[in-house]
Amino acid sequence: MATAIFGAGCFWGIEVAFGKVKGVTSTSVGYTGGATDNPTYEQVCTGKTNHAEVVWVEFDPSSVSYEELLDVFWGCHDPTTLNRQGPDRGTQYRSVIFFADPAQEAAAIKSKEQNSGRFPNPIVTEITAESKYYIAEDYHQQYLAKRGLENCH
Repeated sequence: MATAIFGAGCFWGIEVAFGKVKGVTSTSVGYTGGATDNPTYEQVCTGKTNHAEVVWVEFDPSSVSYEELLDVFWGCHDPTTLNRQGPDRGTQYRSVIFFADPAQEAAAIKSKEQNSGRFPNPIVTEITAESKYYIAEDYHQQYLAKRGLENCH
C-alpha cells in the first residue's frame, strides 16, 4: 500500500471523490502543513495554525497510480483560487499536494504543468513535502457519506 495527501478545499467533499476511486483502500480527513501540534477543527478554522484541511488516501499502486489520483485531485476542485473553494475561504481551504517522496514530488510537478492549460486562470496549487498529519475529529470522518450526500455545495 501507498499513501497520498491532498488539500482541495473542504475535506468532506474531497474525501468522497477519492473514496470512489477503484484501488483506494482507505481515506481519512485531517490537518497538515501547520505549526500547531494536535490542532482542533476550531483552531484550524481561525487560520492561525496554518494547517490545511486534507484527505489522507491509502491506495494500492497495482490498482491505481499516483498519477491517476492526481487526475482526481485536479478534477474535484478549482486549483486557481487562492485559499478558497466555493463559499469556503481561508488558508485551511488552500489547494495543496503534500508529497511523500521524490517520485511523488516529480509526478505532482509534471501533473501541475500538464494541467496548466486546462483552467482559464493560473494554478495556485502548492506542492510541498508532507508534514505531520493529524486526523480530524471523528464527526468529520465520512461526514457526507454518513448523511447520504455526494458533495458540499
